[in-house]
Amino acid sequence: MQAQPVRIRHPRPFLPAALQGVEKAAAEPKKDSDAEDAVEQLFLVVVAIDFGTTSSGYAYSFTKEPECIHVMSTVQSDSMWADSIRLTHTAAQLASMAGMATPENPEQLIIALEPEAASIYCRKLRLHQMIDLSSRAPVNGYSPSDTIGTGFTQAKEHVRRNRQSRTFLVENVIGEIWSELEEGDRYIVVDSGGGTVDMTVHQIRLPEGHLKELYKATGGPYGSLGVDYEFEKLLCKIFGEDFIEQFKIKRPAAWVDLMIAFESRKRAAAPDRTNPLNITLPFSFIDYYKKFRGHSVEHALRKSNVDFVKWSSQGMLRMSPDAMNALFKPTIDQIVQHLSDVFDKPEVTNVKFLFLVGGFAESPLLQQAVQSAFGSRCRVIIPQDVGLTILKGAVLFGLDPAVIKVRRSPLTYGVGVLNRFVEGKHPPEKLLVKDGTRWCTDVFDKFISADQSVALGETVTRSYTPAKPSQLVIVINIYSSEQDNVSFITESGVKKCGTLRLDLTGTDASVPNRREIKTLMQFGDTEIKAMAIDVATSKSVKVGIDFLNY
Repeated sequence: MQAQPVRIRHPRPFLPAALQGVEKAAAEPKKDSDAEDAVEQLFLVVVAIDFGTTSSGYAYSFTKEPECIHVMSTVQSDSMWADSIRLTHTAAQLASMAGMATPENPEQLIIALEPEAASIYCRKLRLHQMIDLSSRAPVNGYSPSDTIGTGFTQAKEHVRRNRQSRTFLVENVIGEIWSELEEGDRYIVVDSGGGTVDMTVHQIRLPEGHLKELYKATGGPYGSLGVDYEFEKLLCKIFGEDFIEQFKIKRPAAWVDLMIAFESRKRAAAPDRTNPLNITLPFSFIDYYKKFRGHSVEHALRKSNVDFVKWSSQGMLRMSPDAMNALFKPTIDQIVQHLSDVFDKPEVTNVKFLFLVGGFAESPLLQQAVQSAFGSRCRVIIPQDVGLTILKGAVLFGLDPAVIKVRRSPLTYGVGVLNRFVEGKHPPEKLLVKDGTRWCTDVFDKFISADQSVALGETVTRSYTPAKPSQLVIVINIYSSEQDNVSFITESGVKKCGTLRLDLTGTDASVPNRREIKTLMQFGDTEIKAMAIDVATSKSVKVGIDFLNY
């Protein structure tokens, strides 16, 4: 998922209800200071909203006090938020409804990529704010002689206390870990959430401490929900897939209760655990199973071939630690394999740190697996407030969106155009003859290539001409591909991903018959932006890019 920093202007007509208690502080006149940057001059407060697969939350910081980040409690999310593109659209609508961002002021809503947000926050880490799994010396009371589970128990207690205060102080300095980085040093950020695991590789650029993305953000569906799926498969093996499917349909609330009970025990799984884990079965599960099968849950367990799950007389499933750990293995193995593939890339050499963040990073089993696999290649660092790293980093990104100077394009982007047909170069089936001129159809006009480095603010310029002088709207389809070498939009793997709409209303249609609309597209930010000018009149043309309703 992406976090959505919303920047509220000064003055502003509306402040969301959650911030009304601090409205007076927000409305105070800003003090003159030479140190105030552009964001501080334009906006009062930055609000970061994180819609996650398993939980969501928000945080905010006033630009006059950027060192104070206020984090609000997270709430349980629904799987409907798994579609991140539609989530972005929804977040924009919500922000507009709240008066925080409008179509007239689109710059007030920006998208923060989660691994980038985590990277930005990790720059601020102090020794007391992290656990260094690779450390040979004690860090924050943790030493290699301690178990990973024990070390992270201390961290969770720290997070719990911080969540009660709900205010985090971020010093306006570079953290101790970051001070060890030199020009050109590289590090990787692994954001392990509920639905997906996302990774990015950054390189430090001194003296400003700006960041350059070395390898395009990558990842896959290896989040903690994979453990839930393994648990569901186990239940199907014991009680039957037909029963589990019917139970989910007939007793949805009880199914949610069961998964919540499993979630609490899942968090207790650790490499060194010896005691069994008890998972409470809702009464409706026990009752519905007896009606469905005609015998008890206990009977089903005895008849199953699952020896490592027993029945407790208190109405609970009793799982051995090895059984619980086995549910984690498929998901963790995929994470480790994907990380290994990333480390084998030529761009990802001499990595100094690996920052493990996100809610799933709280799992001692995942921590141990990552440390065992990659501890010899780099230092593995876990922020203590690991579940809140994304939110706080998104706030910092909203305060300084220019901190990431170079990114890698995840896909090849372009549009379909007509080019002059060239014999021997273009296939005959693409020939189109119009008004005596031979054209080649479906030519892919490339804007940017997959994995290409793009600097912040870098633009691509194209000129388009209306088919008729009186035409008021130009709609151009945008295509994308994972491949770099693309010639035609009809090739395999090329997909229509959006539309570029040039609104010519308001421009002078009495200009020469052949009108030229110069269009500039910016690819170096977290979202694609565009602007256009009518060359004949030098007037701005309204531009819209739509990646939803295309």
